[in-house]
Formats: sequence, C-alpha cells, structure tokens
Amino acid sequence: MPPCFCSFSPPSTSISKFISAQPFLSMLETECSTIQDLKIIHAQLVKTGLVKDTIAASRVLAFCATSPACDMDYALSIFRKIENLNLFTWNTIIRGFSQSSSPHVAIYLFIEMLSSAVLPGTLTYPSVFKAYSQLGLAKDGAQLHGRIIKQGMGFDTFIRNSVIHMYSSCGLLGDARKLFDEDEVFDVVAWNSIIMGLAKCGEVEESFRLFHEMSFRNEISWNTMISGYVRNGKWMEALNLFEQMQGEKNIKPSEFTLVSLLNACARLGAFKQGKWIHDYIKKNNIELNVIVMTALTDMYCKCGNIEMAQKVFASAPRKGLSSWNSMLLGLATNGFENETIELFLQLNSSSLRPDAVTFIGVLTACNHSGQVDLAREYFLLMKQEYKIEPSIEHYGCMVDVLGRAGLMEEAVELIKSMPMNPDAVIWGSLLSSCYRYCNVDIAQWAAENLLLSDPDDPSAHVLMSNVYAASGHFKKAIQERALIKNKQMQKQPGCSLIEVNGEVHEFVAGGKWQFQVPDLWSIQNETVMIEG
Repeated sequence: MPPCFCSFSPPSTSISKFISAQPFLSMLETECSTIQDLKIIHAQLVKTGLVKDTIAASRVLAFCATSPACDMDYALSIFRKIENLNLFTWNTIIRGFSQSSSPHVAIYLFIEMLSSAVLPGTLTYPSVFKAYSQLGLAKDGAQLHGRIIKQGMGFDTFIRNSVIHMYSSCGLLGDARKLFDEDEVFDVVAWNSIIMGLAKCGEVEESFRLFHEMSFRNEISWNTMISGYVRNGKWMEALNLFEQMQGEKNIKPSEFTLVSLLNACARLGAFKQGKWIHDYIKKNNIELNVIVMTALTDMYCKCGNIEMAQKVFASAPRKGLSSWNSMLLGLATNGFENETIELFLQLNSSSLRPDAVTFIGVLTACNHSGQVDLAREYFLLMKQEYKIEPSIEHYGCMVDVLGRAGLMEEAVELIKSMPMNPDAVIWGSLLSSCYRYCNVDIAQWAAENLLLSDPDDPSAHVLMSNVYAASGHFKKAIQERALIKNKQMQKQPGCSLIEVNGEVHEFVAGGKWQFQVPDLWSIQNETVMIEG
C-alpha cells in the first residue's frame, strides 16, 4: 500500500529520501507572502519529513526571519529544530534578530554560536555590530572589534562599515572618525555613517562639510543630511537642501525624509511648502502609513489650516494613537476647544486607549477655554481610571488653568504637591498669572524659584517688574529692570514668522534678521531684508 503523505506522521527515512523538497521551495518563492502561507508550507515539510533537510529548513527560516512578514518567535522555533546548523542558519537567525525589536537576542545567539562547532564568518559580524548599535552598547561592540582585528578580519569592507556605523550612531565619533580616516578609498556607506553620527551629535556644520566633499552621493546621503538638519533645528537649511535634491537624477526622498521635511514645515509654519510635499507624496504614490499621516496632520495643524488637517485625519484608513494625539493637540492649540473634547470622546470609544500625550491635548483645550472644573475632572480621570501618572507637562497645564482663573492659592498648593521639582515654565506661568491678578506675595515666591532654576534668565525680573508696576509699586518695578542691566542679562528677542509667496521670513524685535525659504517649485534668488 503506497505511503500516505497527508499523514502527520513523518515517513520513514527510506521513503522520504525519494521525495523532493523542490516543489515546496518553489511555492515558498512564488506563492508565499504571509506568515500564514509559510506555516502551511512548513507543515507540509514536517509531514513529509523533508524538514530534516537542512537546505529546505534553512530556506523556510530565511523567509521567516528576514522577509517583510517576519515573525522572529516562529523563526527561533524553526531554528531550534534544525539538526545540522551551518553558518547560513546561524547568520540568518542572528541577522533577523539584529533587525528586530529584540536585538539583544542576536547577541545571545552569537555567544551561543561561539561555543558551537560553527565559526563566525564575515557576514556574521555586521549583524552583531548592528545589534550592539541598536542597544547603544558600542563599548561592548568595541571588544568584539578588537577580536576581529586580532583575527585579521578588520579590513573587510562590510565589517568595517558596520563598526563605523555602530560607533557613529552611539556617539563615539572619535573612534568612528579614526577608523574612517584609516581608509583612503572612498566608500559611500562609511561616509553616510559619519555624516549621520556627526548630525546626531549636533555637529551639523561638520556633517554638511563632509557631505559637500563627497565625490558621489546616493539617496541615503541626501536623506541623512536633510534629516540631520531637521534634527538640529535647521529647518530652512533642510528645505533648501531638499530643493537641491530635486535637481539630482534618480535621487528620491525616503519616507523618513519626507516626514522630517513635514516637521520642518510645521516648525516654520510654511504651509505652501508643506502642501507641496503633500502633493509630492500623492503624485509619487508614496504609502500614506500612520507615520506619514501623523506628520501631515501635525504640519497642517501647526500651519493653522485645521480644515486640511481634519481632511487628512478623516481619510486615514488606519489611525494610530499618534494620529489622534496630533489632531487633538492641533485642535486645542488652534482654539477649537469643543472639537478637542468631542474628538477625545470618539477616541475613548475606539479600540485605542488614551495616553499621557492625549491628556496634554485635553488639558490644553480646557486651559484655553477656561473650563477649570472640566480640567480638574480630566486630571483625576487620567490618574484614577487610566493609571497615568501626571508628568511635569500635565502639572504645568493645570497650574496655568488655575492661574488664568485667578485661583492662585490652589495653584500654589498644586505646585507644592508635585512629586517632581517645578521647572521654569511652571514658575513663569504662575508669575504671569500673578501679574494678571496683581498678587505680589505669590509673585515674589515664584520669581525667587524661577531665578533658582535658571539664574541667567532675565524673565523672572521682567515679569516681577510687571507685577510691581501693575500693583502700583513703581519704584520696585524700576529696581527689577535695573537688576537686569547690572547683571548684564540678555533678553532673547521676540520673533515671529510669516509666509509670503511661498517664502518664510522671520521678524525679530528690535533688530535685523535675514531669512528665506525658497519656493520649492520655482527658484527665487532675491532675499528680503527685514529691519525692526
């Protein structure tokens, strides 16, 4: 009687050796797109006994560990059942975990590999260094780097680049630069790692200098430099560089870069540039995932176009909590208090659970609308029902709510009950309320604490002077102003941004400032000088 290959019992070795794994492996390449598909094929290999074939098992492992539909728990279970582990299987599982949310497992597996009969190869180490990079353990990675040098493998380009990336991403720029400068041959991967590391550590000018010196730049080079500018608050420079990038052939911005540029537009209030980037995303059929949708919503909110923000938010096929929070904060800061509360109620009835950021948006709405009782209610709700411990931002919102309503004593009691030390924002908020209600005693207490938190900040003297002046104590008001001059304190000048014909200009109180954001769809060379 012929063997039944549908049985779950694996056939005997004498029978299974005549069965080919090729049909199953072909299905893996042509018909497998999800983990569920993989499990069906894997089950067939188990039922036919072909799972004992190391090559077949390794192919299943590779799909599970490195494909977009990876499942590392399932991959590890497959790995543990492979009888004859070879270098490929070890590299595959280590690489998979180095790219996962559990990079520490890659380190453990590498240590296990060292005690096995299989020696690491040149393709093993880059994944291990990536895991060290993900964990921020560059000093531990440096020990492995020393081991590799002793083994004579330190000059392998792939390994060297991964080490440079590890040092750069973990802030060890001296070690990264030393290794980078040892090789006279241009390598775009190494250059990109150094540029990323410098920008990440705030050395954005040096980062751009190296970027400018590159003989060849790929997409990663441009995207890294643009993101570096945004990371360091150089929003106009980021938009300038993006415009230059448009003139490069075969260079496209990544999704991460577009999100960075949208953040820059949000900071600058550059609505036209942000709208242009939104149109670019649609024109190039870039996936509108949760991250991109959140960035678009945030950009439109911060540019004051709530209508467009609501359209983007409503059109999102899947809304993450970050999307809800961006819309909540946008509504609250733009004066749509009732809409903020209504949106919070919608969120509360969804499958998502509000977090600390959500309540900052709700408390901000209560603050702007002067709804003290509602603010108290949500502050308690956050702690009692959602078990969210208030952060200093939540306390700051509540102090501002109470201060604006003239409930100065209650604001003082709340500050005294805080589990953390109040920051300059809270003291400044209390001082502003004291000015509004001419409360000199509490103002003096707040000003003293504000000076303790930041002795070089003149705002304590400025606000205290205003309180004295509003209360009729003009002599004391003059004395506070004199203290600023005697201490040679410099007050940060006020500034505002305005967009005119696709250009963003910054107005600075009492001086000159020169800024220009070029129109992304037409190059304009003229620069506007604003005199205050």
